Amino acid sequence: MKQILSSVICFTMLLVSIYDANAQSKNPAQPVYQDIPYLQDYAIKFTVNDSQRVLEKCLVDRNEFIQILADDGLYRPANCRFQYPGTLQHDQRYIAMADKNIKDMILYKNQFVYLDEHAVFSNAWAGKVYCQHTLPQAHILCGGPDFSFLISDGTTLSYVRDSQQLWSGSLKSSVLLDMQYDEISNTFFILGENALYSWSPGAGAIKSLYTSNQLTCFDLIQNNSRIIIGTMDGYLLLDKKGKQQGQRENKLPWPQLTRIKEINGTLWFGSTKGAFKSRQQGGYDYYYGKRWLPGNTVTHLDAGPENSVLILTQKGLSQICFKEMTLLDKALIYEDQVRQRHIRYGLNSDITRLTDHDLATAELSTAASDNLWTAMYLASQLFRYLTTGSQEAKQNCYESFEAMERLHTINDVRGLFARSFERHGYQDFRKEFRSYVDNYWYEGYQGTISWRQADHPEWDWRATASSDQTVGQMFALTLIAEHIDDPEWRQRAVTLLDDLMTYIVENDFCLVDYNGKPSLWGRWNPDYVNRFARMVGDRKLYSSNMIAFLQTAYHFTGKELFKKKAMELIDTHGYLENLMRPFSEIGPVPESADAWSRMLTKEWNHSDDEMYFLAYWGLYPYAFDDTLKQKFKWAIKDHWNAERPEKNSLWNFCYAMTGAREFDLEESIWHLKEFPLDMIQYEIQNSHRKDLTRIEPNFRGQTTSEVLPPDERPELKHNKNLFTLDSRDRNSELSAGDTFLLPYWMGRFLGVITEPMQR
Repeated sequence: MKQILSSVICFTMLLVSIYDANAQSKNPAQPVYQDIPYLQDYAIKFTVNDSQRVLEKCLVDRNEFIQILADDGLYRPANCRFQYPGTLQHDQRYIAMADKNIKDMILYKNQFVYLDEHAVFSNAWAGKVYCQHTLPQAHILCGGPDFSFLISDGTTLSYVRDSQQLWSGSLKSSVLLDMQYDEISNTFFILGENALYSWSPGAGAIKSLYTSNQLTCFDLIQNNSRIIIGTMDGYLLLDKKGKQQGQRENKLPWPQLTRIKEINGTLWFGSTKGAFKSRQQGGYDYYYGKRWLPGNTVTHLDAGPENSVLILTQKGLSQICFKEMTLLDKALIYEDQVRQRHIRYGLNSDITRLTDHDLATAELSTAASDNLWTAMYLASQLFRYLTTGSQEAKQNCYESFEAMERLHTINDVRGLFARSFERHGYQDFRKEFRSYVDNYWYEGYQGTISWRQADHPEWDWRATASSDQTVGQMFALTLIAEHIDDPEWRQRAVTLLDDLMTYIVENDFCLVDYNGKPSLWGRWNPDYVNRFARMVGDRKLYSSNMIAFLQTAYHFTGKELFKKKAMELIDTHGYLENLMRPFSEIGPVPESADAWSRMLTKEWNHSDDEMYFLAYWGLYPYAFDDTLKQKFKWAIKDHWNAERPEKNSLWNFCYAMTGAREFDLEESIWHLKEFPLDMIQYEIQNSHRKDLTRIEPNFRGQTTSEVLPPDERPELKHNKNLFTLDSRDRNSELSAGDTFLLPYWMGRFLGVITEPMQR
């Protein structure tokens, strides 16, 4: 969320609240965030049907009526709500305005005032304002004192009041772009393409204050004490005498500026590539792409109703709204989103097909990671129930569990689970081809057909379950077995956990698929794990995961087999050494290594992070002894340190689970607040930005010195590279069940986020 500081919300208060001594955590040594209201931003968008129409200006009057000036008349926004765009329609309220050729409009004393080829006029003040002029080509209007007005046709200026011309002048060396009146000094400031001028009523000639090329826009700021001028290469500040203050600022999201406006003490910028606003703590919040704007060329911006900002583009209007809410308020919005649009047979699913981002066209479809996303959503609802006692959350949890349980029972192999399932006949039973498995460890994988028909004629199921799906199963089953308060449901989870781990152990630490062969990513046995060089991440990952699985299985079943096998892997096969290997030693293998190892280490796989951190909920709590527990805590901390640049609340809270005193709580709250309410995956572009500090290409795929806020970047899933700058338009909507709700409710469960404080 991009924050606007106001009298209601103070950034300093937010920081102080993190360390308030009155907050209560489950671990008194840990810091706690008090959930006080903040300002959440989101966009309400209005599109225009005629692409040839020129949208020029958008203002809101004292009645909070929004009006848009276009080259063919006046428009108003209509029929819109969040995530359901409206349109711009002709404003027909005043029939007598229909035949007027309006060239400009302004707000004067918070009322609409218009300019046409004959007069300056208004419908306010009982229609008494009607000031004729003699500039038939006038198209720029500025209000002055006592219902006087300065108008211009781009070269000539005319100062009028009560249908009398009081003064006229001209710009001889510059085309006039904009004018503003400063009541304090009784001065009009006039911007041309190549200069800034001033003129005061009764002063005579126009005075040149500042000369430069490619000037585009300006505003009077800081109680009209300074002037900010936009150019095609950034902006600069002047005092009111025209003296430049400091250097030109062009390290911006995009320096080709079209509009500048100070709104509620914050500088807003329009450009040829989106809009942005300055942050008090430095940097800019960037509003670019269809999440925020109908088009990216900004033609006007101004303050809107109810603390919003109106951004007019060549393709429509966006109202950027700032709503006061707590993190719980935000979570409850997402709770509705998941239940209304993202539940498929109890599975937590992304919407993968939208037509032109229209949620009314949403289609749910199967995904390779249905099991994993559902496990993460299940955990969020369990944490929610444990924290709040919500029966709705408990029911959500149970429905997700039944879906995950059915992944086990839909096939006839005890211990083997499906990736997903669907009604019969809707999935293609085709051979899968993956070019990167040409050098895999057994022949014939390319002939695998993952979709199978179940014994029941109505259903099909997807095989080839993988290591990350196994982590998902173990994560969900572990939490149910540990925390649910219903013995029957707890036993069902323990039974599934027992069957799964028995099946894996009996098959030499492999997840054997329906065809009698281990699935592509379902191998944790020493022959496979230790075949890799020490810098290969899979050697560390699979060792960490399998020890976590076996410890968990032993804890809940008491079967010595699981402990015995875990100790064999630790003592005989080096799995403890593998999982303790520092992340600083993980990286690419030499070119002389085998092709499979080279493929695995070409770049960091961020799905591995998800597998590590979710499995830490079994690795740390169920360690066989305190010595191992301390070793595991060190390994988790080492991983967390490597991930800190991502500012990912899920990684941070998984580390906080170990009782760590420092786990980047402030960064975690930033992550949750900055999450976009609109989870549609639009095209996003950031590679053009001039305000980002690039770093050298590296193994982990970090592209910039600082990670972008979630609402400005393409990737929201925890298993993606959060430093990715650009993406295509994916016309889909992500579920918040695994992306936001899991870290939020985990933070609540751990006691590092409080319930909402009194407003």
